[in-house]
Amino acid sequence: MSKALSHAKIVPRRSGDRGHADHGWLNTYHTFSFADYYSSQFQHFGSLRVLNEDRVAAGSGFPTHPHRDAEIFSYILSGELTHRDSMVRKGAEGMQGDDFYRMKRGDVQFTTGGKGIAHSEGNESDGEVHFLQIWALPWSRGLIPRYHTRTFDENAKREGFVPILSPLKAGPGANAAEEEAAEPTLPNTIPIHADFVMGAGIIGVDKRFKWTVGGNAVKKTTDRNVYVHVPMCKNGSAKIRLDGREDAVLGEGDGAFITGVNAGDVLSFESIGEAEAEVVVLDSD
Repeated sequence: MSKALSHAKIVPRRSGDRGHADHGWLNTYHTFSFADYYSSQFQHFGSLRVLNEDRVAAGSGFPTHPHRDAEIFSYILSGELTHRDSMVRKGAEGMQGDDFYRMKRGDVQFTTGGKGIAHSEGNESDGEVHFLQIWALPWSRGLIPRYHTRTFDENAKREGFVPILSPLKAGPGANAAEEEAAEPTLPNTIPIHADFVMGAGIIGVDKRFKWTVGGNAVKKTTDRNVYVHVPMCKNGSAKIRLDGREDAVLGEGDGAFITGVNAGDVLSFESIGEAEAEVVVLDSD
């Protein structure tokens, strides 16, 4: 098949080449350098800094820990993950909110680390939780810490890519009121302090989706950095082909670095496996 975007360079990142550690309570794969995994080649990609695919056993999790100067988000694939602010204790949380949230499939929980914040993420359920933990580098340091949580519809993801994150509409010069309003560039998305768009879709067998680079939401329009990831959700039965290229076929756990693309370019995705393929697109400056 011919390449629809002949100017694009697509380099797969195979699942087995990622950093990997199994701690018993945590089985984790790292696309980029993180914790005990270091690679001089894989430090970041545009403003994308971390992409971890984690499975956490029941009754386990990450105890209270600090973050600063990073945009951090969790995309839940299965199971349940409980976020707690450093001031919230189990049994005293009350209703779901920014400080406390039990995340399930379809939920995305977002944290602006900014000048400093502490929280915990734990699996308080009886089964395993599977999720992606993703970090992006913000456009400025010392931001006011903030949480956002939003649920994204499964049926909509089966119709096409659903925008998940888009840049804060007010941009890097946002004042306190604009930060508080937290209006994203794209409606019904979570605002991020970066020239960054995230989308997610569930592509049925033999179906095709398209992603417009930049998502009609970014300032930098040339030389975008698009990372595509296929989570390990279908016991190895899901597979996609990018841009009609036989050398850009991705299985579960695989990803791909896409460079040389500009805002407005249309990237094609074809599901060629035996099961529907969940796909996450991370489109950064």
